[in-house]
Amino acid sequence: MATKNDALLGILMLDTQFPRIPGDVGNPDSWRFPVRYGVVAGATPDAIVRTDMEPFVQSFIAEGHNLIAQGCTGIATTCGFLSLIRPRLAEALGVPVAASALEQAGQLQAMLPMGKRIGVLTISAKTLTPAHLRMAGVPAGTPVQGLDDSRFAASILGNEITLDVPLARQEMVQAAIALTTAAPDIGAIILECTNMVPYAPDIARASGRPVYSIYTYLTWFHAGLMPRVF
Repeated sequence: MATKNDALLGILMLDTQFPRIPGDVGNPDSWRFPVRYGVVAGATPDAIVRTDMEPFVQSFIAEGHNLIAQGCTGIATTCGFLSLIRPRLAEALGVPVAASALEQAGQLQAMLPMGKRIGVLTISAKTLTPAHLRMAGVPAGTPVQGLDDSRFAASILGNEITLDVPLARQEMVQAAIALTTAAPDIGAIILECTNMVPYAPDIARASGRPVYSIYTYLTWFHAGLMPRVF
C-alpha cells in the first residue's frame, strides 16, 4: 500500500481553518495516491484572493523547497489565483509546478468542437484579473461567473470554521446555470477555486457540460510524476 513516504506530489496549502470536506484539494482522502502538504503560514484565502500575495511569495518558495527535500518531484497549490506567481515558483523550485486549475484552459479549448469555448466559475470575479487569466493561458474573452456574494465565498474567504455544504451546492448550481445561460456556446467549465471540487458532479448535471478542476488537473499531473506500471 502506498504511504505518505511514497508521495511525489507536494501541495502548498493556504493557511486555513475552514472544513476540508471530501473532494477538497486539502483533504488527503480526496486523492487516489499519497500526497504531502506544506502550509504557508499567514497566506490566508483573503490575503491571496483579495489583497496582495506578493509578501508571501518567498514563503511559498521556502515551503516548496521543504516538500522537495521530502521527496516531492512536482509541486501544486490550493488556490487558483496563484497562477499569477507560477512561473516564479517553477523557476525557484526547479521542478514542475501546477498552480491553478485554470492552466488546463489551453488544452481544453483545443479539444472543444468548433464554435464552443470554455467558461470559468470563480470564487471572486471581482478580483480575478486579466493578468491571472493571461498567466494561466485562458483565452481572452472567456466567460467568467463569480460566486462573490455567496455564502460559500464568505465561508472560504472569511476562513470560517463551518461550511453549509447543501447551500454551497445550491449556489454552485445556480452560478453554473447563470454562466451557461449567459453564454450558451460554453462547451466545458473550469472551476478556478480548489474548494469547488466536491460540487463538480452537481455542476455537470445542472449545466450539461463537462467540468474540469484542480482534481482533474492534478490527477493528470501526478500520472506523469509516477507513470503507471502495466
